[in-house]
Amino acid sequence: MYQAIVFLPLFGAIIAAVISLAGARARWGGEGPPRGAENDAADHGPHHGAPGVHGGGVIHHAHHEDDGHAHGGEPAAAGSRSAELITTTLLIVSAILSWIAFVQVGFGQQDARVPVFNWMTSGDLKVDWSLRIDTLTAVMLVVVNTVSALVHLYSIGYMHEDPHRPRFFAYLSLFTFAMLMLVTSDNLVQLFFGWEGVGLASYLLIGFWYQKPEANAAAIKAFVVNRVGDFGFALGIFGVFALAGAVDLDTAFAQGPAMAGKTLSFFGFQFNALTAICLLLFMGAMGKSAQFLLHTWLPDAMEGPTPVSALIHAATMVTAGVFMVARLSPLFELAPHAQTFVVFIGATTALFAATIGLVQNDIKRIVAYSTCSQLGYMFVAMGVGAYSIGMFHLFTHAFFKALLFLGSGSVIHAMHHEQDIRNMGGLKDRIPFTYIVMVIGTLALTGFPLTAGYFSKDAIIESAFVSHNPMALYGFICTAAAALLTSFYSWRLIFKTFHGAPHDEAHYKAAHESPYVMLIPLGILALGSVLAGLPFKEIFAGHGVAHFFRESLSFAKDNKILDEIHHVPLHVAIAPTILMAVGFLVAWQFYIRRPDIPVELARQHDVLYRFLLKKWYFDELYDVIFVRPTKWLGQTLWKRGDGWLIDGFGPDGVSARVLDVTRNVVRLQTGYLYHYAFAMLIGAASFITWFMFARGGH
Repeated sequence: MYQAIVFLPLFGAIIAAVISLAGARARWGGEGPPRGAENDAADHGPHHGAPGVHGGGVIHHAHHEDDGHAHGGEPAAAGSRSAELITTTLLIVSAILSWIAFVQVGFGQQDARVPVFNWMTSGDLKVDWSLRIDTLTAVMLVVVNTVSALVHLYSIGYMHEDPHRPRFFAYLSLFTFAMLMLVTSDNLVQLFFGWEGVGLASYLLIGFWYQKPEANAAAIKAFVVNRVGDFGFALGIFGVFALAGAVDLDTAFAQGPAMAGKTLSFFGFQFNALTAICLLLFMGAMGKSAQFLLHTWLPDAMEGPTPVSALIHAATMVTAGVFMVARLSPLFELAPHAQTFVVFIGATTALFAATIGLVQNDIKRIVAYSTCSQLGYMFVAMGVGAYSIGMFHLFTHAFFKALLFLGSGSVIHAMHHEQDIRNMGGLKDRIPFTYIVMVIGTLALTGFPLTAGYFSKDAIIESAFVSHNPMALYGFICTAAAALLTSFYSWRLIFKTFHGAPHDEAHYKAAHESPYVMLIPLGILALGSVLAGLPFKEIFAGHGVAHFFRESLSFAKDNKILDEIHHVPLHVAIAPTILMAVGFLVAWQFYIRRPDIPVELARQHDVLYRFLLKKWYFDELYDVIFVRPTKWLGQTLWKRGDGWLIDGFGPDGVSARVLDVTRNVVRLQTGYLYHYAFAMLIGAASFITWFMFARGGH
């Protein structure tokens, strides 16, 4: 069963890829599209429309998504329907099997290790490809396959006019398979394979509409930023092998206490070995899960189709870092300084991303920054040692975040690919079902009582309050403040999108509800956004945690967080709910009663508004600090180093001198007999003179 869960998506990806290649060959005869055909076929992806003015004279650009509906009459690829149905069916089967595995492993304690084959053996390095099935894996299997199956189903409707659907569904299934390989890995090398696999798949999906420069740039940015984090992650794996002598998880965990007492020497400095290794491993998580400083790729990833955004943000790529820290919790428990750093980065990200979400106008980017902020919550839980609570929030977040992204896609679909919430309004009367499920998702995200997010997010805030981590108080303050901001920008999105007067009458009148193939996944996710909370609270954040997770997570003997969160002071327990209510009331005041207030505030605090709108100027800073110097260095090495120095004095210089010499020598070949006779006479005279003087010397 476990092999089927993991490899069915790969099987679907291969079939869809074959269909895509066969269709392309049938269409173009193996020669590729004629010149200009791609540009004529479609203006894919997001593009910028006419500029507009908002709040204090700040210039913005309306953001639209053309999800393949303007293809100039280009017919759908052959086999598109077959690719959709095959990949979606296989994912649904995999999702059903995942829930069965969740019950058998989590409640039936049927942990398993399924060997597949011996992957590589080189000296002391031995890597077996095997599937590690424990409770932590079972939770991730449910999250990944359930959300991916619903995204596949949703994409049948959302991408129905895109002519390249087989390629799209092949990428989706490949993405799912890579994440499944990551969560079932039994060693760090296999984990790294899945880690890089989701990076590759995200590059392909973000840049799916490769005719658009913005999509290409976003895909490259995501790939490059993740390489920064993955460099540290690879070094961390090397460090584990150097100290433990193996890369399989059981050996690394067994050697953990021994590694904790060792040091590493680097440039004359001594470092605690395990702390350094955990920090390097977490560096990979910072990139993959878009944490502070390595977060800049996340908002630009919205250039891909909306179903891609839902899959990346809810179930696959960005959750990989959280899963990795949970999986390696036995090592992180032995590196308290690394845990402190995890709390600091997570808390900073939670607050930082929430501040940016306050002023964004693109509906997908608002939800994207919400993901970034919620991931910060998860890392705070991981840092304070409440690993099961962090996984609880990952579990609940998958449902309501996928719901919000797919709901946003339904809004974009209804508004003819308009994404700017300033051009919406009043849509609750045109798309009532989408409105209801988006409200449910927002309630769960903001932590409304009895929704899924209420149980998981509040538990994280409480765990930060009771923790003894040096950064715990900072984590508590940041996560509590982020709860207030999250409520504000989430309800801002709802009010500006669905309430008030329409801002675009033409699109408003043409707006219509999405087809059932898109609405059914929304309904299922809406149920999950409510039911994923209370029924699972006991096994994730209650007294049944140790029995449910067993050895799949590390529970330090002195870690009493799971008990203490049930005895926090009343004001701490109700603080997140009060902050959530305050955020709602402020948003209602700003965007329902007095919509002139935010415009006036933006005008009065123009510097702050621009600062938040420009995302704290991180892109501009990185451009000055890294991009421009790198470009200058590359240009200098190319023009001066390679062109002037190496080529000038090397191959080009030698060849130029040879040409100069031969050009002058050729001039001696005049064809006149007296020139040759004169040359012979000069030569003979020179020889005789040399002979006479040489003989005279002797």
